[in-house]
Amino acid sequence: MRYLGQVPVKLLLVTPPMTQLNTPYPATAYLTGFLRLHEARLGIEVAQADAALELFLRVFSRAGIDRVLAELRERAGATDEDMPHSIANFLEHGERYASTVDAVVRFLQGRDPGFALRIIGRQLLPEGPRFAATEQGPGSDEDDPLAWAFGGLGSADRAKHLASLYIDDLADVIRDGIEPDFELSRYGERLAASAPTFDPLRDALEGEPTLVDVMLDELTAELYARHRPDVVGLTAPFPGNIYGAFRIARAIKAIAPATRVILGGGYVNTELRELSDPRVFDYVDFLTLDDGEAPMLALVEHLRDPSRPLLRTFVRQAGKVKLVTSDALHDIPLRDTGTPTYAGLPLDRYLSLFEMLNPMHRLWSDGRWNKLTIAHGCYWKQCTFCDVTLDYIARYDRAPADLLVDRIEAMIAETGQTGFHFVDEAAPPAALRALAERLIERKVMITWWGNVRFEKAFTPELTQLLAASGCVAISGGLEVASDRLLELMKKGVTVEQVARVTRAFTAAGVMVHAYLMYGFPTETAQDTIDALERVRQLFAEGCVQSAFWHRFTATAHSPIGRAPELFGIRLRGAPTVTFAKNDIAFDDPTGCDHDLYAPGLRKALYNYMHGLGLDADPRSWFGKARAKVPKVTVPPDLIRRALETGE
Repeated sequence: MRYLGQVPVKLLLVTPPMTQLNTPYPATAYLTGFLRLHEARLGIEVAQADAALELFLRVFSRAGIDRVLAELRERAGATDEDMPHSIANFLEHGERYASTVDAVVRFLQGRDPGFALRIIGRQLLPEGPRFAATEQGPGSDEDDPLAWAFGGLGSADRAKHLASLYIDDLADVIRDGIEPDFELSRYGERLAASAPTFDPLRDALEGEPTLVDVMLDELTAELYARHRPDVVGLTAPFPGNIYGAFRIARAIKAIAPATRVILGGGYVNTELRELSDPRVFDYVDFLTLDDGEAPMLALVEHLRDPSRPLLRTFVRQAGKVKLVTSDALHDIPLRDTGTPTYAGLPLDRYLSLFEMLNPMHRLWSDGRWNKLTIAHGCYWKQCTFCDVTLDYIARYDRAPADLLVDRIEAMIAETGQTGFHFVDEAAPPAALRALAERLIERKVMITWWGNVRFEKAFTPELTQLLAASGCVAISGGLEVASDRLLELMKKGVTVEQVARVTRAFTAAGVMVHAYLMYGFPTETAQDTIDALERVRQLFAEGCVQSAFWHRFTATAHSPIGRAPELFGIRLRGAPTVTFAKNDIAFDDPTGCDHDLYAPGLRKALYNYMHGLGLDADPRSWFGKARAKVPKVTVPPDLIRRALETGE
């Protein structure tokens, strides 16, 4: 290996496709801000790029859609098979899509607000299968089916919603006709999610490239030509961008084999801790675990001088995978990690999508949010379903409030944006109080949201203070909405307590999103229907405005995965793992068919989020499966009584 000696080192940090489109994923901003504190000492130049955004803009452009259209026309002419409705509609209106896509993207970037009037006229844009939902709104009339959602005043939001459906139609075309593993927020996820071997990823990487693959390869070549990096750092937070990460690494190595490629991020931290397949290092040179600041510093120094130690870094030595670390090196305290910076990222090119009409739900895809962490890790770290043994949960480290406000002011000065998403696992109540007080004292005006535990420390007084400091929304885990199961998962809350806390937030004008879970060990059909009834009551009482059901998964690093016998389940025999390991299959002797209830749970929640069906029997959402759904045993006024009686 050629070492870099004393020459200046150009380091490029890249977010691979796909992640969210409305705002940069924070990993490169965090690392860039930190590494720039050390540029002079280390002799490095740090830059960052968002390949997820760049790939979207390349595909969803006139030139990109023309290429999609040409390929699908060629395929259609070579087969007599019936094609999906999405593709048939696209082929019929292909020229209209190609001629309008640039204008729609500009509008969603906020660069052409006047275009809204053309969009809401419903004559300019082709309308594919995704637009069917606009004809089915509750109380819709034939002349204005979206009036129930937007009334007569919301023309900008109405146009953004229609433009988002247009983008979704095109994404469906690309998924159905070009690249089956492509979606707006993920790319190749199926290949990477808990894949015990590297074979599926490697086969896809070395197989015939799809048009999307070709576009990403072209983009990577342009990024390399623009930056000429000596080292490329790739962050892979999710299974849905690990394929993109390896695709970029492959293209970099083809262009400049001597360029070092580093892979890190949430996926590596959770799924690749037992990595043993040396073929991974045909694409990357190093994989780092857990927080990246200290390992990256160590890597740069090691590339200068090979006698310098590495920290939590996988390498290939003599054809074998080895995890190299040093007890002499330690993680960087949160107070010393510096201010995240978006320098070099095209903030004016991110898109705000408005797919879900629920106002709380849209925060994830609409608006540009600066990302900041109040405290590293989780101060609770007891939930039995959570990866409490891993660093991102286990190591709790809180930043001082005044330092946070200093960072907030610096980020506002850089971006011109006053919206903040605090990305903590669970923001501590005491830290939020201190931050809110400093924001108010220093007259720093921001709008913010984040994730919390619904614990009793969030009193009406505290929620009012948080709202006064700029808090507009919070999210938190209600999980199964069953006191028995909440105790089993050591959540540290009860359903009644959650009701009081969420009511305190909504009374302060703060929107609330609840994370929900089904399929937890020992959960019965009765537990599920009673949980849905409690959720219905929380919506009916105005305690929550948004929620999402997740299917429970046992993970290798959670207490459940490590001691399944304590939770009444049996782990299934697992294949030999040489690549990724996280999700663990198990058998629950309770025998509940959770998949039977999933569609009804989702349908009920969708309606509740739009204020519909709150008086309906929860069993009515399960259609033909209703006969297998037990009667609700929860009193219909349970949440109301909890709110009236208080503690």
